[in-house]
Amino acid sequence: MTPRADPAPTGVAVGLENFGWHYPGRQDPSLTGISTTIAPGERVLLLGPSGAGKSTLLQALAGVEQDPDGQSGSGRVTVDGVDPRDARGVVGFMHQDPETQVILSRVGDDVAFGLENLAVPREQIWPRVRQALDRVDLQLPLEHPTTALSGGQKQRLALAGVMAMRPRLLLLDEPTASVDHDGARQLCAAVAGAVRADGITMVVVEHRVALWEPVVERVIVLDDHGRVAFDGPTRQTLHDARELLQEQGTWVPGWVPTTRPPARTGAGPAGPETSPRDHAGAPDPAGSTPGAGEVLLSARGLAVSRVQPPRRAIARRRRRALRAWRHGEPLPEAGPDAQLRPVAAGIDLDVRAGRALAVTGVNGAGKSTLALTLAGLLVPAEGSVRAAEALAAGAAPDPSLWDGGELVSRVGTVFQHPEHQFLRPTVREELEFGPRQLRRRAGRSSARTRGGTPSEADDAARVADLLRRLRLADLADANPFTLSGGQKRRLSVATVLAAAPRVLILDEPTFGQDARTWRELVDLLVAELDRGTAVVAVTHDRDLIAALEAEELRLGT
Repeated sequence: MTPRADPAPTGVAVGLENFGWHYPGRQDPSLTGISTTIAPGERVLLLGPSGAGKSTLLQALAGVEQDPDGQSGSGRVTVDGVDPRDARGVVGFMHQDPETQVILSRVGDDVAFGLENLAVPREQIWPRVRQALDRVDLQLPLEHPTTALSGGQKQRLALAGVMAMRPRLLLLDEPTASVDHDGARQLCAAVAGAVRADGITMVVVEHRVALWEPVVERVIVLDDHGRVAFDGPTRQTLHDARELLQEQGTWVPGWVPTTRPPARTGAGPAGPETSPRDHAGAPDPAGSTPGAGEVLLSARGLAVSRVQPPRRAIARRRRRALRAWRHGEPLPEAGPDAQLRPVAAGIDLDVRAGRALAVTGVNGAGKSTLALTLAGLLVPAEGSVRAAEALAAGAAPDPSLWDGGELVSRVGTVFQHPEHQFLRPTVREELEFGPRQLRRRAGRSSARTRGGTPSEADDAARVADLLRRLRLADLADANPFTLSGGQKRRLSVATVLAAAPRVLILDEPTFGQDARTWRELVDLLVAELDRGTAVVAVTHDRDLIAALEAEELRLGT
């Protein structure tokens, strides 16, 4: 193979002629009759509601769409005058889920992977790797393990891998979704500098319109049916399409949907007031939250780690702890373990019935790791997590000792990557899975929950209501893995709500949502708070924090 030379990139033209896409099993197509051209070097922002086909369009431009029988796609797509699948080395595509783009075990090797596949001369590879990592502000050693990265760091890594290849067409699907606000601005500035300097053609899908408005020169707006509704210069199009954008839920600058505030009722007996704390457990001078509800879950002296003991060691720990608990002995707290490499330590917090706790901080601060530890899915590196009897309800007070059946009715967890929790072949079956497991565990036709014993019909009504409110009813028979990123996120939240647990732990619950669905999600979470559910949300969404009137725990300060 002839080594690839290293010229400065120049943008390529993109053409779409009556392009459409219809996923098998769907009632309606995702995209219909898209005809447009994008000039070399043009920078385009693609807008539209969740599920309008934005990610599908990017996949078609990247040549990675899955259409084995040729029945899904219609029309024609070209990049630099050829089929995108023949434009090797021309297109750089960052997926909506960066987890799917992490390939190798070390940061430097992962960024170098694409360069090696393009036969870039060896002496050019590592300088380009370091330059790409600097551009996205991922300041880590080249040998740093990719398994130890947070979701936001993986997003930066994926972008670095794409930028290192110096593509002529750059496709970005929600590139800043899992990145904190300051990091998002830095990434946007880095991308803007690269595409302008090198004349790269760019198409970006992003819900943060205000972030990209100064960068792009053209906006294409899709309607609810996946058709082009507006297409033109940035400022003029955002002005002309503002009414439609608000109706379809696109986040236009300066607008946040109105939501119902929490009622602050039904939260259980009042307990001591608590103040927000930083990662070291020091009180926040901003003050305390009045009228706090009953403590359901607490952490004291907690250190959390993405690195976990071997499975056999965890199993031994669980057997010993359960034996001690059954004999009335106190459960031991985890002691310091240098091998577990804590990402956050000294955490004291209370999770209260009817109250929301927002976990915030920079990428890599340990937010998702803390959420999984509170949910009992990771064991502490030090300190303890304890459930009050109101939550434990006869089980051991340490959530990491609970089995799946004990967890499902007590703590519902939405993972950072929703695909990790999908188990069933259709959307409806995913929603029915949790309530069905509860009934089976109870050994009768209904499961014990707060406020009575809902019947199978009650569960079916709850599932139908969630499908309707989260705009998933038309997708009830679709495979969860064929949904858009925003639809997958809504489904992951809905599956947890369907089981009605006492505590909800949600990792970036509003990721990829248009404003309409954001409002529905907020209203659903407010309804859960009003019925006494505790909500813990790992989030970069300041509007969500305000809407839930959440106490804030900031890590990595």
